Amino acid sequence: MILPHLPAPALTELGRTGGGPGTLALLVRDQDTRRLLMLRALLEAAEAAPASTCPAAARERLAQDWALLEAAEAAETLSTRATATAGRPRAAGVGEQAEATDSGEPHDAADDRGRYEAADDASRSASADESAPRESHGTRLPGPTGEHRLPAARAALLHPLLGPWAQRCLRGLGPAHAPADAAERERHRRELAADLAHFSAVAAAVAARSGVPYEVRLTPHAGQLVLPSLGALHTDAPHLDLVHRAGRLTFRAPGAADVVVRVQDTVGAWSASRHWTSAYALPGLLADDAPLPLDDLDPYRTVHGGPHYYGLSGPVTLDDGERKRWLQAWSGTADALRLGGEQRLAETRALLRCLVPLAVPPGASAGGRSTGGCSATRREAFGAVLSSTPPSATGFAATLVHELHHAKLTVLTEMVTLHHSDGRARYFAPWRPDPRPYDGLLQGAYSHLALADYFQRRALTGTDPVHREDAWAQYARYHEQVGAALPALVGSDQLTELGRQFVDALVGHHQRLAEQPAPRAHTFRAREYVRAARRLWAQRHGLDVRHPRD
Repeated sequence: MILPHLPAPALTELGRTGGGPGTLALLVRDQDTRRLLMLRALLEAAEAAPASTCPAAARERLAQDWALLEAAEAAETLSTRATATAGRPRAAGVGEQAEATDSGEPHDAADDRGRYEAADDASRSASADESAPRESHGTRLPGPTGEHRLPAARAALLHPLLGPWAQRCLRGLGPAHAPADAAERERHRRELAADLAHFSAVAAAVAARSGVPYEVRLTPHAGQLVLPSLGALHTDAPHLDLVHRAGRLTFRAPGAADVVVRVQDTVGAWSASRHWTSAYALPGLLADDAPLPLDDLDPYRTVHGGPHYYGLSGPVTLDDGERKRWLQAWSGTADALRLGGEQRLAETRALLRCLVPLAVPPGASAGGRSTGGCSATRREAFGAVLSSTPPSATGFAATLVHELHHAKLTVLTEMVTLHHSDGRARYFAPWRPDPRPYDGLLQGAYSHLALADYFQRRALTGTDPVHREDAWAQYARYHEQVGAALPALVGSDQLTELGRQFVDALVGHHQRLAEQPAPRAHTFRAREYVRAARRLWAQRHGLDVRHPRD
């Protein structure tokens, strides 16, 4: 696999908080390639790990899971060839690099072995009632030659929340994470076994969506077995036998009644059992878009034992009322994004693959309604946005603009080196009370510049006087905040040549926005806000606020 090259014009586009279809597809292709490379690295790490860390049975099971995924993709390819029109892109094999035209330019040893009944050649015809490949309803991706749907097998491997799982497994397989204490070693072994077992559930879900028949033994974790994109079975059983035939899943556990689940066409699966919770998805952002998963089930959707990020709440499982509130806000998000420019709608459609609901932070609700919230992206989960329940479509559109620009810059910094600054937290950022490292300042300035662009466009095109005034106030504050951060970014002597080009593009875009200023009262209040924030920051930290050089 070859990682894509970033052309100079694309760097400038991104620096201006933009990016055409080719540039956005390039970012997606880079992250998809890195995900497949990471999964291959995980398989190799498991193969190289000592038996005390990863027993032979676990390695064998990983290989079987991978083979089941390959069978699923082969079945999808057969179905596609039988129904596709001439010239439709063919999906690359699991673990292979997708063609540029397609995207623009991871117990008991006996329990972990599994039993598969899929045919050796999944593309071989079988009886129509049990093993005929089903047409896959995958994930829509943009491309310069049009849009296509990513097959379910490939979409599962590229799903954002498989990234945190893979990273956790890689850390667990590394020698640096092998504890010296015997009790710690046993705890580590159990945690790693549970993590690796999740890949079996991923493979089972994908194969079910692809129409591949199988019988496999799966291991629940913490009383729950999650099948990504399908749902979760709540059980106390140490293991479950799962049989799939023609879209019908049958879970069997010793001493318990069978649970039958029927796979739905896109996201979710239906069952009459009270022990089953179906996965949930919001409608596509536009009418012809695939449904967008609202994932409140995946066990790897938030950081396991990691640091608690500033202002971020924990994961939440939604009830019907919260789902309705999500749906209400989401239904107006496309229109709200478009008011800030077609670019904002286009990049959301290109980059967003799932939403992860978070709890509303304490004090952020009143009278049963949300008055504030929190949101985040994760470096290892490209395509996912974590957010508490949106209070409105307008507010959620701004959240997406903010978070997806963090995602864009994160991808860019993986593709090229922008600076060599150390990680010392010493810079003033008007949007945070704590000192920021250079990279954090750059991230914040970039996302806030995108918000300034978004709200200025809303103000210029809006017809409602109240909404227009609010948009001008938002624009003025974000623009002034970015202006306060730019001297430190520009003044760094640790910028690379590409970093200088990127920061210069930020400065140029900031200046272009200033050509259409907010009404004077909004500008004055924004400047006073930043000045007060600077004074308070200096009093708290006793640091020089004149933007020291690196």
